[in-house]
Amino acid sequence: MVETAIRTRAAQAATSLSAADLRGRLVSGALRAAELTEAYLARIAEAEPGVQAWAWLDGDHAMEQARALDRYRESGRAPGPLHGLPVGIKDIIDTAKIPTSNGCALDAGRVPSHDAFVVERLKAAGAIVMGKTVTTELAFMHPGKTRNPHNPAHTPGGSSSGSAAAVAAGMVPLAIGTQTGGSVIRPAAFCGVTGYKPSFGAIPRRGILPQSPFLDTVGVFAADPRSAALIAEALFGHDEADPATRPAPHPRLFETACAKPPVLPTFAFVRPPGWKEEATDDTKEAFAELVAALGEQVFEVELPRVFNGAATERLRINLAEMARCYHRYGRDGADHLSSETLEALSQGNATLARDYLAALDWKPVLNAALGEIFERCDAILCPAAPGAAPEGLATTGSAVFNGLWTFCGTPAVTVPILTAANGLPMGVQLVGRIDDDARLLRTAQWLHDWAEG
Repeated sequence: MVETAIRTRAAQAATSLSAADLRGRLVSGALRAAELTEAYLARIAEAEPGVQAWAWLDGDHAMEQARALDRYRESGRAPGPLHGLPVGIKDIIDTAKIPTSNGCALDAGRVPSHDAFVVERLKAAGAIVMGKTVTTELAFMHPGKTRNPHNPAHTPGGSSSGSAAAVAAGMVPLAIGTQTGGSVIRPAAFCGVTGYKPSFGAIPRRGILPQSPFLDTVGVFAADPRSAALIAEALFGHDEADPATRPAPHPRLFETACAKPPVLPTFAFVRPPGWKEEATDDTKEAFAELVAALGEQVFEVELPRVFNGAATERLRINLAEMARCYHRYGRDGADHLSSETLEALSQGNATLARDYLAALDWKPVLNAALGEIFERCDAILCPAAPGAAPEGLATTGSAVFNGLWTFCGTPAVTVPILTAANGLPMGVQLVGRIDDDARLLRTAQWLHDWAEG
C-alpha cells in the first residue's frame, strides 16, 4: 500500500514534466504508462469543467491502452519513441471507432472506420489516444466551447483550441492540431505552450477533414520545442494518398532539437504586415526588450512590399478551396451552420477561377524573397499573435501574423517566453526555411532555454 501511494504521488508529480522528460522514465519502467495515464485523468477531472477542452474522452479506453503498453514493455520488447505518452487529437482527425464530429452539428455522432495517417503513426510509436479535443466549427472561425486555461474569460484561440488548452492545462503532455491560417501558432501563443507547424507536406493529411489542400498543415502542441520535435518526428513521412508529401530521409528532429547549436543563433527580427495597426502596445514593448536583450544576435529586416498583399491572396485560396471542400455542408445543412462559415462559403463560391489560379502563383515569389533573409539568419523572429488572448469568447483572435507563413509553407514555432501586462502569456514566433525544420526546432529550444536563464 505504501509503495502504491508513493508511485501514485510520483505519477501525479510527473504530469508537470515535459514529454521529452517523461519519455525516459516511461521507457526505463521508472514510471508505468498506467500510472501516468491515471494521473492525467485525475488532472482532467479537476480542470475540464473550467477549460472544456475535450469533445470525446473515455478514461477506461485510455487505461486499457496504457496497461497494454506496460505489458508490452515488461515482455522485453523495445518501446516505441512515444511509449506511454497520452496525446490529445483534434476532432477533425479520424479515429477508428471513436467519434470524429469536425466541430459541426451536421457530423455529430460520426464514427470513422479507419484511423488517419497520424493516428496510425501515434499508435505505432506507442502513444496513448487520450481523446478528441475541441475544434471550432469545421476548423474555421466559429468558436467551440473551450476556454483559456489562464483566464476562462479569454479565448484560447482557434481552430485547434482544445489541443492547445489541454496541453496548457496539464491534461496531456502532447496534442495534435492543424493550421490553415494560424490555427496552431495562435492558440499556442494564447495558451502559453509551444506550437509547431512543420514545413508544408511534412506530415500526411490522409483521414483529416480537408479545408484548403493548398494550405492545410498538421501541427503539434507541447511544453517545449524538443517535446514538439519528439512527437512530430513520429508523424513525418510520405503517403501516396497525400500528393503534398514526398519520400524523404528520416528527419532526426528530436536529436537535433536536443543538441547545442554549434554557434549562437542569429535572428532576423521582422515586423510583418499588420504590425503597425494590430500589434498591441504590450507586444511592441516586449519585442523591443527582447531584441535589445539578444543584442548582436539579432538584426532587423523589412519584408519586401510584395508581402503586403499576401494576406489577401492567402484568404482567396482558403475560401475558394473551402467552398469546394465544404460544398455538401452548405448544400445540405446551411440551417445548421454558423454565420461565419456561411459567409466564408459565399465568398469562396464567388471567387473567379482566374483570381484563384493567380493567387497560387504567389508562393514561389514570396519564398524567393525570403531566401535572401534566411541566408543571413537561423530563424526569422516575429510575434505569434497581435497580443495576449483577447477577452471574450465570441471570436478566436486574429491570425494576421500567422497566415503569411502558412501561405509560404515555411515551418514555424511558438516559444511561450513573454507575458502581457495583464499576466496572460504571449508567444514569440520563429520561422525557418522550408524543410529546415530540425534546425528551426534547435534554435527554438535554444531561445526557450535562454529565456529561462
